[in-house]
Amino acid sequence: MRFLKFVAALAAAALLHFAGARLLPDFALAVDLFLLVVALEARHGSPVTGMFAGLAAGLLADGLSGGPYGLYGFADTAVGFGIALAAQQLVVQRTSSLAGVFAAGAAAQQALLAALALVFRDHAELPDPLWLLVKVATTALLGVAWTASANALARHLKFRRANRATKIQLPG
Repeated sequence: MRFLKFVAALAAAALLHFAGARLLPDFALAVDLFLLVVALEARHGSPVTGMFAGLAAGLLADGLSGGPYGLYGFADTAVGFGIALAAQQLVVQRTSSLAGVFAAGAAAQQALLAALALVFRDHAELPDPLWLLVKVATTALLGVAWTASANALARHLKFRRANRATKIQLPG
């Protein structure tokens, strides 16, 4: 079931990425929805799952970005693994610490992308530092917003299940 949720989240991220890029030309500079999907999956604490989630999302991002193939795949794989390892060691429940995990993942991804671009590309152009800060901030904000809304929905459904009326019984 979690695999299907992950695939659906990747599909939603791709659709939202297309819509955002159509509406705002700088959308891809400011928001990385694929990294958000990786971080949400890796938070469960399984390093192997985090790695494969990062690989799948990164390769999809590479395919859609039009840049060199494999940069996002490598960076997102490493970030997914790192977030999953951190999730095994830390109990992250406060909003501030949750935002820190998402922000650290985004910062690590941007650092890896810059390092890979400098090593493997001739005349690599690094993004403007302002866009890096914007991407880290949006990843943290969207991650916290998604987690808070998912928790609120889960609480609401649990409350409804606990307080629903008994089933109607037919006379027999």
